[in-house]
Amino acid sequence: MTGEAKVAGHYGRSGLEGAVLRAVELAGKDKGKLTAGDLSAVDEFHVGGLEATRELAARMELQPGMRMLDVGCGIGGPARFFAGEFGCAVSGIDLTEEFVSVAKNLTRLVGLESAVEFRQGNALALPYEAGTFDRAYTIHVLMNVADKAGVFREVRRVLKSGGMFAIFDILRGKEGLLQYPVPWAVNEETSFVGTLEEYGAALEEAGFRVEQVRDRREFSVEFTERAMARMAQSGPPSPDRPTLGLHLLMGEKTPVMLRNVLGMMKEGMLTAVEVCARKSD
Repeated sequence: MTGEAKVAGHYGRSGLEGAVLRAVELAGKDKGKLTAGDLSAVDEFHVGGLEATRELAARMELQPGMRMLDVGCGIGGPARFFAGEFGCAVSGIDLTEEFVSVAKNLTRLVGLESAVEFRQGNALALPYEAGTFDRAYTIHVLMNVADKAGVFREVRRVLKSGGMFAIFDILRGKEGLLQYPVPWAVNEETSFVGTLEEYGAALEEAGFRVEQVRDRREFSVEFTERAMARMAQSGPPSPDRPTLGLHLLMGEKTPVMLRNVLGMMKEGMLTAVEVCARKSD
């Protein structure tokens, strides 16, 4: 099995769409009147959730009509946010076939299918023409990618001149053995957490100029603590009464995954960082 197949297999969940829609109904939401915001508890699969996506958007100099690329789109939460809130046309790509299928169907349910499209594919070989996009972003994806420079070269290729690339990822803070499982991997075989220095060097090598860097560790610790407290208060969800949350994507190991990430962020072994870079001409 290839590395890409192992990553896709880690995220694939049989019956995911049905579980999401059951949770939506049990939350009292009308499936016929669903909005993108109604799904944010499950489709913003990263530390900080919708709040983090909003803050990343504020740094991307967005304008209506811009074309955006979502590298590692998951089930499409950020893509729907950028389309609905900013009037952008968004293309998402992801290795996990089931994620792409669910992303398409949820996007139709909220009425954004004319503004957002999804494809199954590999970020190391993007299926787009050169100079297609005004903006690109990736959120909590590159921890699964060893060849970050390869991804950055592909993103640069498909960006227009002066286009911006925004990254929000989990990075190494200091050395030490990572504790598994974590949301992106059950062991080190598919986990490639880099340092800020490595990201910067790979971006420069690929033809980007880093313009902004912001450490989000404190924010991420507080967010994860709140998420775990809510989970502890509500108790574990049961198959017959699913609740709307990231456990639908992470499965039964969700509590230990979050505990491990939280502990490593508190120790400084991991951090969450925003990086905004501009395509160099």
